[in-house]
Amino acid sequence: METVSVGAAAPAVADRPGGTIDLRGVGKTYVDRTGAQNEVFAGLDLVIQPGEFVSFLGPSGCGKTTLLKLIAGLAPYDEGSITVRGKAVTGPLPECSVVFQNFALLPWSTVLKNIGFGLRLRGVSRAQRDERARELIHMVGLDGCENKYPAQLSGGMQQRVGLARALAVNPSVLLMDEPFSALDEQTRGFMQEELLAIWERTSLQVVFVTHSIEEALLVSDRIVILGINPGGIREIVTPAFPRPRNRETVRDPKFGAMTSDLWELLRSMKADD
Repeated sequence: METVSVGAAAPAVADRPGGTIDLRGVGKTYVDRTGAQNEVFAGLDLVIQPGEFVSFLGPSGCGKTTLLKLIAGLAPYDEGSITVRGKAVTGPLPECSVVFQNFALLPWSTVLKNIGFGLRLRGVSRAQRDERARELIHMVGLDGCENKYPAQLSGGMQQRVGLARALAVNPSVLLMDEPFSALDEQTRGFMQEELLAIWERTSLQVVFVTHSIEEALLVSDRIVILGINPGGIREIVTPAFPRPRNRETVRDPKFGAMTSDLWELLRSMKADD
């Protein structure tokens, strides 16, 4: 497994508290409707450091979302081991929160209640969960929307609610499955900056699935590139931009060069498959 640094040397991940996410010899095989076996991963090794922002990038069908689900405990793996901060993953862990592509909000609940939903499941009092929800509403820029329903919100606002709900339970690990792919370009840019601002002031480990090379370069400490035929990690790329990053980073000429390099890398992988 090769580590590639695109451009100048990138700064080290900030020294943040917490433990690693460890994948050791992980294997996953699906059985389709005909009974044929489809090996997604075999012998996959990956360590994600405390406070690190890691993105999974690769062609459709390479297993990005599957790998995220394995870490989240939402799907079983067949071989190897996965631990999150020293705990074996055999199902969903309280340390982890997941943000989905389709928002997954409760349509019959207000913004305030949607954000506090996870806390309600954990037995937190209504007063405490409402207080926490209001703090997060302010954090993600939804002041005044407390009593609105999802149908009354734009896509970007709905995703802000989903992000706030994930943060409400004070997770150590934030797992995000293409959370901004359904948004228009401008809103997607705003949400990327919002996520980066939240990450900068927390100790969260973030695992982020995306199809966008530009998005991966903007947000990530490392980009794990997955391939197919066979599946698994092909490269690990380290974007060489200092933090904090924002939309100005994208305008840097070096950013375009790095995007082109990654595109060529992905295209060469496709030719090899």
